[in-house]
Amino acid sequence: MASVKIVLRKKKLSDGTFPIFLRVTKERESKFYTTPFSSTVDEWKSSTGSFNKRKENYIQKNRLLLKFKDRALQILTELEIDNPDYTILDFDNKYRITFNPLKNDVFAFWDEIIEEQTRAARIGNAKVNNDAMTSVKIFHRFKKLSFKGLNPTFLNKYEVFLRSRGGTDGGIGVKMRAIRAIYNMAIQRGLIKESYYPFRAYKISKLKGKSAKRALSFEEIMEIVNLDLEGYSHLINAKNFFVFSFYTRGMNFKDMVELEWNDIHSNCIHYIRSKTKGNFRIKILPPVQDILDYYQIYGYENKYVFPLLYREDYTPTQVANRKHKVLGIYNKQLKELAELCDIKKNISSYVARHSFANCLKQKGVATDIISESMGHQNLAITQAYLKDLDTVVIDEASELLLS
Repeated sequence: MASVKIVLRKKKLSDGTFPIFLRVTKERESKFYTTPFSSTVDEWKSSTGSFNKRKENYIQKNRLLLKFKDRALQILTELEIDNPDYTILDFDNKYRITFNPLKNDVFAFWDEIIEEQTRAARIGNAKVNNDAMTSVKIFHRFKKLSFKGLNPTFLNKYEVFLRSRGGTDGGIGVKMRAIRAIYNMAIQRGLIKESYYPFRAYKISKLKGKSAKRALSFEEIMEIVNLDLEGYSHLINAKNFFVFSFYTRGMNFKDMVELEWNDIHSNCIHYIRSKTKGNFRIKILPPVQDILDYYQIYGYENKYVFPLLYREDYTPTQVANRKHKVLGIYNKQLKELAELCDIKKNISSYVARHSFANCLKQKGVATDIISESMGHQNLAITQAYLKDLDTVVIDEASELLLS
């Protein structure tokens, strides 16, 4: 069992007093937690971890210190029951979240989650949450928001606010899902009762994006593959990235950024898709091999395949920022490529993935094979994915009515 004690730290404050901390120790490892108090040495009784009679209002302040101890002991007891092999880090995580002084404040809890995700290098999740929280703060206009106040009425008014600022179903859905995830975590950590859950009444499902997925036909893909870039050397990387993504089953650009030479062996590319954590083993087709050969010569000569991360010591946040920057450049150059190929569709990095699925469909490949190749968890996802893609086959079938 861990030990809990209130202690006077040795580092003196500017007013000459010493800060008082809650110390929790397990297996010779300690964690310290601030309290709102400080004391001089002659006002403190170290044997009991409490103020003596020299401290003004010492009885009331000692009662508050006991509350800190009681909170810690309560968590330790719960951990001991749930998992006797818990660590001091398990305690630390639960104590910081559960007994945050602002624990009924959505924004304070949200900040805690963003910090956790950042420490875990889940930078994308942290950014989505930070953007959503900033938006809610602008709407709410108050520094605090209680979980009970985050009710269906609040969510409906927030949706109206977002639409008044040009928000679409897709964009609003992203923010609402972030709020729902935070609320679910608050329930799991005991900050709010499940009976207050607002998403039974407010349905996010109504916010499914209505825009059709953009995809190129096989003929349009070949226009890009065979495009002569003489005089347009600044577009070589953009063309290579797009063709590489298409022939690697629509590999996400963010995964391409961090693809390493060590991921390539036995004539295959092995990687874990960052979005779904699915493992992929992709055979290297001739167009992909040509691109790999090109970057053996023209890359940065570091561990990464593509010349996008020129250093190997980026922090996770720096990697995320770099990805965002180069993705913007890439998408801008894709529009130039489309113009050169006389393609009227709006092309972005994700169109390579959509096009891969669309071209397999054009070639008559069965949906279950397309599903397997894209790493979808079930056939329904693939069927929904293909539903809005190329309608050439349907158009040609309709023309039969004219003969």
